Amino acid sequence: MKKRFLLCAITALMAMQQPLQAQKKLFKETTQQKADRMQWWTNDRFGMFIHWGLYAMPARHEWVRNAERLTDSAYQKYFDYFNPDLYNPKDWAKMAKAAGMKYAVLTAKHHEGFCLFDSKFTEYKSTNTPIKKDLVKEYVDAFRAEGIKVGFYYSLIDWHHPDFTIDRNHSQRVNTPAEYEKLNKGRDMAKYREYLKNQVRELLTNYGKIDILWLDFSYPGQNGKGKDDWGSIELIKMVRQLQPQIIVNDRLDLKEYDDAWDFVTPEQYKVASWPKDEKGNKLYWETCQTFSGSWGYHRDENTWKSTQQLLVLLIESVSKGGNLLLNVGPTARGMFDYRAQNALGSMGEWMKFNAASIYGCTEAPAEYNKIDQTLLTYNPKTKRLYVHLVDYPLSRLVLPGYEGKVKYAQFLHDNSEIKMTASNGHWDNSDYKKGDLTLILPVTKPNVEIPVIELVLAE
Repeated sequence: MKKRFLLCAITALMAMQQPLQAQKKLFKETTQQKADRMQWWTNDRFGMFIHWGLYAMPARHEWVRNAERLTDSAYQKYFDYFNPDLYNPKDWAKMAKAAGMKYAVLTAKHHEGFCLFDSKFTEYKSTNTPIKKDLVKEYVDAFRAEGIKVGFYYSLIDWHHPDFTIDRNHSQRVNTPAEYEKLNKGRDMAKYREYLKNQVRELLTNYGKIDILWLDFSYPGQNGKGKDDWGSIELIKMVRQLQPQIIVNDRLDLKEYDDAWDFVTPEQYKVASWPKDEKGNKLYWETCQTFSGSWGYHRDENTWKSTQQLLVLLIESVSKGGNLLLNVGPTARGMFDYRAQNALGSMGEWMKFNAASIYGCTEAPAEYNKIDQTLLTYNPKTKRLYVHLVDYPLSRLVLPGYEGKVKYAQFLHDNSEIKMTASNGHWDNSDYKKGDLTLILPVTKPNVEIPVIELVLAE
């Protein structure tokens, strides 16, 4: 399992560290037009990822077929017995909304090749299992009803399709060129490319307006696959034609085009600062993260993050101009695991009172100095600065160089006033300097996981 995590983390990190020399264009969209198209996404900041498929039945990671080198025949039992009888996406949507999530992305097909939708191009789909339902349609209807924007994840990889050539990431991978040649005899990636394109067309045609599309993932090089294998240029052109307002991730191996993708996707790690291209331009970005160490339901995995860790993931992403897509792996009966429900509930309790420090917010302007043990977010429309007290201070919080910049201070959770005083350099302590502003805080930390101070800035 760890190999899968390392592969994804290293692939994402390398992509983030390489200079983006995107100069070529496929479309005629202007920078402002893209900003307008992305506006809802940069405002909403917080989304739900849902990894769900046959792998929920073995319940030991969504890459179980790969990790255990399972053949089609060995994996078939999960298809034969897939019956999520408790599946009620209305409950999922309500939990997502209560947690403060504004958009969602569901794995319509993951690497295992199984489709949660009623595709005309395969028999390997949910409507042919005991549940006999188009699970994607029910998800779309339920999340839309709660006002949550809808997205699909579609795997470029397919370990089940007979024409998908076996490569280094395949469940039936081998070691030598001769072995690959033998196994791939009769397989035809041209046929698979057509299949891939047909299924993406179905997803973008049969379910109304789709807000986000995740295509995952490319790994060019020896015994790998990249843009030519997927037909990425033709694919992204079709996507834009079918859904002109859709937002698409960056995993089609088309980084040389600055308009063939919309946002970069650091996976399972925190970025050091707002990601930029080689010219220093800030990029749209979203980190995808899990509650625990697995994307799919993993019954026995126990590295679940605390509420504070999860909130810091969200706040820190926004503080660097990005989004958080936080994953849930439903069980094989179609329920969110109790640990996921608890985590969502805890985040929702915090968001109920502190969402103003997330929605519509971004990185604080450089003139507002960093404050130790805090994270800053800023709303450019309301001119409010939010100080997240990750480590609650004792009695006083010094805002370095903030004198004259703040009109009023209050806790966000209850709008209770926080008294301010200019330091004026009169304390016999090097931590207090002329020009600093000091906030007088209660000794006892408020009953909030991470208290937030809202600063009304001077004009």
